[in-house]
Amino acid sequence: MNADVPSNSRVLMLLGQLERMNGEAMVKDVETARQVTAKILHLIQTQGEKMHTSFIPWYFPLVKGRRVGVFVSKGGTGILFQILITASKELPPSEELMLQLHSLLAKVGPKDRKFGVKARLSGALNVTVNLMKQNLQNTKLLLPCLQVLRVYSTNSVNAISLGKNGVVELMFKITHGFQDFQQLPSPPPTETNARRAVDGKHVPVLLALYLDWHRNDNRHRHMLIRKGLLVCLRNITNLKLGRKAFIEADGMRILYNSSTECLPVRTLDPLVNTSSLIMRKCFPKNRLPLPTIKSAFHYQLPHIPAVGPVAQLYSQPPGVDDVVDESDDNEETEGDTENDTENEEDEKDRCTNDDIETDLNKLHPKKSPGRPYEELRVYERFFVELSEDFQVTPSRPTRPIIVPTAQALSPKHVPILSSQEDGNPTKEQQAQPSPSAHALTTLELDAIHLTKDQDKTEVANIPSPDGYATLSSLTRPSSQGQSSNWGSDCGSEGPEDEGGEGAVLEVPDTALLLSLHDPDLYVEMVKGTHSVPQYAEVAYPDYFGHVAPTFREPLLERLYGVQRSKIFQDIERLIHPNDILDKVVYDLDIPSCPVIEDDGESLKFNSQFESGNLRKAVQVRKYEYDLVLNSDINSNHYHQWFYFEVSGMRVGTTYRLNIINCEKSNSQFNYGMQVLMYSVQEAISGRPRWVRTGTDICYYKNHFARSAIAAGGQKGKSYYTLTFSTSFSHKDDVCYFAYHYPYTYSTLKMHLSKLEALRTPQIYLRQDVLCETLGGNSCPLLTITAMPESNSNDHICQFRNRPLIFLSARVHPGETNASWVMKGTLEFLMGTSPLAASLREAYIFKIVPMLNPDGVVNGNHRCSLSGEDLNRQWQNPNPELHPTIYHTKSLLQYLAHIQRAPLVFCDYHGHSRKKNVFMYGCSVKETVWQSNISATSSDLQEDLGYRALPKILSQIAPAFSMASCSFVVERSKESTARVVVWREIGVQRSYTMESTLCGCDQGKYKGLQIGTRELEEMGAQFCVALLRLKRLTGLRNHQHLLDLESDIIGTHSCPTTYVMEEDEPSFLEAIDYSAESNDEDAEPENEHISEVHKNPDHLDQLSDSETNHRD
Repeated sequence: MNADVPSNSRVLMLLGQLERMNGEAMVKDVETARQVTAKILHLIQTQGEKMHTSFIPWYFPLVKGRRVGVFVSKGGTGILFQILITASKELPPSEELMLQLHSLLAKVGPKDRKFGVKARLSGALNVTVNLMKQNLQNTKLLLPCLQVLRVYSTNSVNAISLGKNGVVELMFKITHGFQDFQQLPSPPPTETNARRAVDGKHVPVLLALYLDWHRNDNRHRHMLIRKGLLVCLRNITNLKLGRKAFIEADGMRILYNSSTECLPVRTLDPLVNTSSLIMRKCFPKNRLPLPTIKSAFHYQLPHIPAVGPVAQLYSQPPGVDDVVDESDDNEETEGDTENDTENEEDEKDRCTNDDIETDLNKLHPKKSPGRPYEELRVYERFFVELSEDFQVTPSRPTRPIIVPTAQALSPKHVPILSSQEDGNPTKEQQAQPSPSAHALTTLELDAIHLTKDQDKTEVANIPSPDGYATLSSLTRPSSQGQSSNWGSDCGSEGPEDEGGEGAVLEVPDTALLLSLHDPDLYVEMVKGTHSVPQYAEVAYPDYFGHVAPTFREPLLERLYGVQRSKIFQDIERLIHPNDILDKVVYDLDIPSCPVIEDDGESLKFNSQFESGNLRKAVQVRKYEYDLVLNSDINSNHYHQWFYFEVSGMRVGTTYRLNIINCEKSNSQFNYGMQVLMYSVQEAISGRPRWVRTGTDICYYKNHFARSAIAAGGQKGKSYYTLTFSTSFSHKDDVCYFAYHYPYTYSTLKMHLSKLEALRTPQIYLRQDVLCETLGGNSCPLLTITAMPESNSNDHICQFRNRPLIFLSARVHPGETNASWVMKGTLEFLMGTSPLAASLREAYIFKIVPMLNPDGVVNGNHRCSLSGEDLNRQWQNPNPELHPTIYHTKSLLQYLAHIQRAPLVFCDYHGHSRKKNVFMYGCSVKETVWQSNISATSSDLQEDLGYRALPKILSQIAPAFSMASCSFVVERSKESTARVVVWREIGVQRSYTMESTLCGCDQGKYKGLQIGTRELEEMGAQFCVALLRLKRLTGLRNHQHLLDLESDIIGTHSCPTTYVMEEDEPSFLEAIDYSAESNDEDAEPENEHISEVHKNPDHLDQLSDSETNHRD
């Protein structure tokens, strides 16, 4: 051949020569065929070159390919298989030709998508297998054959066929014969082949080989061999029989010991990660240490739904073990190693959301109140401001206005407390723990003795954390000149009764630090709160209050290998079972004595207070505890929220706490979020605050089996562990841990009471009781606006015609950040700044600050007492089971009937998997763009005003991220508040505002965990944005809204909302271990935000031109 002929042409010329030789001619001239094949192999192995541009046109599509691509595209694979079949007929076959052919096929195979099918149809599979059987000692020929075999078996049909043809046994024969073999085989990964490996007793052989290589490969030159053996084990252990064989062969100990020795060598991480995956998969599934996964608290519903999870729960036959069941034979393969993320498919799913609504009829909002006006007229009493004439000074009703539910609850379903005038729960109603169970640590209602001294100040005698000292001298000004004296019949008569030898600890007056906090008032509110367990205790953090720290709390930088080391410690439980204590120290399933007394060597736990959640604590090692969360009442899942008390700790000792029954597949705890801790000793020292704490935090799948009942019918699922390490700085301390900053129902009632005291004559504030919940708690409804300037007709007309803003929060109890945002909104609305006054003059606010009081009180994460997610009940709420949703929707339906639908509806939520604060809204146009459905221009007619409010927030609120917002309507969300209010009430600006539980990755707070200060600021900024929205919507020229069109077009390529069974979409975030955890460079455009409260008018004075550049 001429040297100047392009290389690809040489390949084709040689290929043509082979094709002409195929048949009888090749049998006669094997040497020539071998030489031609060798030349093709040489050309393919060398670096490819681009073809000459003057080549004939049909080569043009291949100009960027390599030579092997040209070879495949011109049918070279089929020709090679034909030559292979023909050459195999020669007896004996030419070793050199077979060597060249298989070497060439090994190079070509990975580039040919139909390689496996071609091999099977041509009969090449059997040729290669037979050649290997006849040459078991010929390593030179075996190597290319094994390489081809590996490509063959990527086709599942081929893998099964090869298994039937004895390839698995052949692999192990080769493995036995050549332990210095560089290209170790892997049995084709199918279930039948894994069974053959198990039945052939090959698992112990593989383990022995791996251990031998581990011991002798001191310079780590043969990692591929060691990895190949592990891959074989990984494939075999996908089968239940394989896992059993692995355990019986002492595989856990072998891999654990070898991996531990590999840990110091970073280059061996692939071996460690694969070994870890195998061990976790083979770790025997344990049952949760619970009698049932249903909640430890029982509340009998007055009405059982006909279908759904609650119906299944109540129809479950007695005696059924719902904690664990037999997992199916092909349990899912775990894939979460050190750098794993939630789901590799999420990246693909983001742009192919099958849940997007495609029915144009549903995408066009149609006002359909659904109920006749006669039924809705009863709600007129909640809108007296729309008809108030102000001729006589209005007086607040002496009795709350209550809209009864359809059917009064039976008294036996509602815990009965004594009257508010008396305020003391009766002895029969109080929980009766062991006398020594909580006296050392908790604040019991009956143990707080308020007396009045000669200086007209209140003194509270409170049991101290150490049980001997007395937290006394908690003095503060008398509240409105009244004193209370209750609980004195319980024997706490002051310091002298508690033992005078103890130290006297001064408790700070948190009322001076927190304008809306009053410990005495909080206790009074607790007495009127109804819980299913009938709590008789108050948690110290809720009593003392929380003052946001002034220091920054950066996202925790995760050290490399933390998760792996935690997993190895878990595996040690199986390797060294005698080291495990397995000692129960707290158990709510023993209601008579949940705190189990011991010799003082264990931590003491407690969660028997409002919003508390911890079901069981098990000491597994001296300083390590497994913690089990309680499921939502009338449910068997939703384990995420926790709030519990710890005492009896040793100063300076590091404890590891593992919450072992989490359910979500990923968490922001993997990306910098820490748990929250509150120290009573710190509070006594003048620092009453929740702080982020915990080191070595990670979240991963564990070995506790999740039953099919708990997993919605899916078998083989596991729970997840949240683990963190912590130490304590103070002796005799009492500390509390929480998922997020707690905000109880009693706290809300206290705050509302204090806000009412701030009312000035210029503020119109009315607090009604919207309804009673299943548990007997009232759901407050607030109305806030400005009083008319006078009682003239013009001023009263302006007052009545103000647009309405409807806000709600805390439909999900575990999303406590929503309440802190709402607190910021309420405080801003009741403030004295000119901006707040302007806002009140602009709008009438209707606010339901807590849609799910029962869930909050009882420590639920997501549900109400009905066991259902209330934010999935808006389409057809039941007045008995979902009274707060039923009556809130009725308020909106009434407004729609009288043509006063709100300008803005916003439901405050929290998000556990994403950072920043952002909004979900509803848009026809953006939904159609994401779904790629055909639609006419008239179908896409839509006012772009729905983007105005989030756009404003992105300009003025440092925590808000416009990039995270989404306005896509999804089928799975059609029963949520946002979509129902948009679709049925006709509110174009209907939103869910999601606040992160973790922190921010953009803006002023980039790299910081979010705190109550930032959350309250967000609530205030929401108010500021509403005032700017008023100014924008008041303009006749809406040209500025058209500028938002380009923003929509720029974001339609990939949606930002993805579907889960909950409100919050899954979120894929890579763990970057080298990333800086804090960024000192705040965005200059947001610096003015910190001055909002100091100079609120400054913000409103910014022109549009001044703020537009910020995007």
